[in-house]
Amino acid sequence: MSEDMVNFFKAFAEVNRLKIVGLLADKPYSVEELASLLNLKPSTVSHHLARLTKTGLINMRTESYYSMYEVDRKMLEEKSRTLFSKENLSSVASEVDADAYDKKVIKDFTRRDGSLKIIPAQRKKLEAILRYVVKAFDVGKRYSEKRVNEILSKFHEDTATLRRELVGYKLMEREGGGGEYWRV
Repeated sequence: MSEDMVNFFKAFAEVNRLKIVGLLADKPYSVEELASLLNLKPSTVSHHLARLTKTGLINMRTESYYSMYEVDRKMLEEKSRTLFSKENLSSVASEVDADAYDKKVIKDFTRRDGSLKIIPAQRKKLEAILRYVVKAFDVGKRYSEKRVNEILSKFHEDTATLRRELVGYKLMEREGGGGEYWRV
């Protein structure tokens, strides 16, 4: 479906084609009329109309010995619904590695053994690091603060900051003032 979207936008990625669609939205025109209105050669207008017709949004009908072009409003509404649906827009990005940013941050801030060089100050980078660190904990399992500190010490000596940030970013929850911790 993304190929349809690319072809659609390519067809409209030229100012004269946009002007043609704008004119045809008001009423049907022949090639000669459009050429006069846009101060273009009829062959140039024909080329643009052929490109637009491929999208399915422009129809041609014969009237006397003229070919009249007009916008297919039903097709325009259908294309708007399908091309710009949430599913279709999401599918365009389906090949993008959604974890690429986290992977880069983790690579930049960790040593070979997986421990942190430093705890990032920037919030976005800190979030990526916290998503990395929280994987050391099992979902649903409860940990004492002592055990949490033991696990976090493998990442960085400042276990209190890591613990506080994991809770602050809602990646872990805690009960009491130092009681049990668990991964959300």
